[in-house]
Amino acid sequence: MNPPTALIAEDEPLLAQALRAALARLWPALQVVATAGDGPQAVAQALALRPTLCLLDIRMPGMSGLEAAHAMAEDWPDEPAAPPFPLLVFVTAYDEYALQAFDAQAVDYLLKPVDEARLEACVLRLQRTLATRRDAAQALQDSLAQLRGLLGAATAPPAPRLQVLQAQVGSIVHLVPLEQVIYFEAADKYVRVVTAEREHLIRMSLRELLPQLDPQRFWQVHRGTVVQAQCVASARRDESGKAFLALRGRPETITVSRLYAHLFKGM
Repeated sequence: MNPPTALIAEDEPLLAQALRAALARLWPALQVVATAGDGPQAVAQALALRPTLCLLDIRMPGMSGLEAAHAMAEDWPDEPAAPPFPLLVFVTAYDEYALQAFDAQAVDYLLKPVDEARLEACVLRLQRTLATRRDAAQALQDSLAQLRGLLGAATAPPAPRLQVLQAQVGSIVHLVPLEQVIYFEAADKYVRVVTAEREHLIRMSLRELLPQLDPQRFWQVHRGTVVQAQCVASARRDESGKAFLALRGRPETITVSRLYAHLFKGM
């Protein structure tokens, strides 16, 4: 059996170095294969190296630890020979309420500054989990379920619901009623607003837009895509667990990541 491996994603170099040294003392068999200083680098390193576990700082440049885990889950390889999705440990300075939410989802966390006794308990927990882990497919499903719970627990309080979007083109402002929107798609610092008749760009990130949408009407189906549920005509699932949506009023097909495929199960 190959030795366990780890990726440390932490934008504070001294803390990353301290974590690495403490892990070497507490878990000599564990090989730290890479460190990353920001979210995108953490995702790229994890997908390239496929470590056994990832220690992810919650607040990193580029994307948060949760967003990085989200991206890793969506892009983790589908082939049968792929290793299991990594165990996730979040390094956080969140308050007590948020820590309870993390603990309830059975994904471990470390509170800054990291206490070595707490890290030792985390190591023992990870070792027990690895010893009892089932096949790779089930490990991925377990991790997806944990991530869904964490993403829900970390959602910001709802902002006032939007009824109309204002999309400016030159000197003209188009008013787009929400009921006409078929889907939203992230486009760098903008969001594409797609209706049956045309597309608009609004100067807002999808992260900023989401709390202003009714989650009963608008479903996130990918980290960069939100669809209006009543505009989904059908969903087709493949063997890897991904789903593909046919839309009312649009010819294109929308891909649903594995993280959100549970939304489209038959009743």
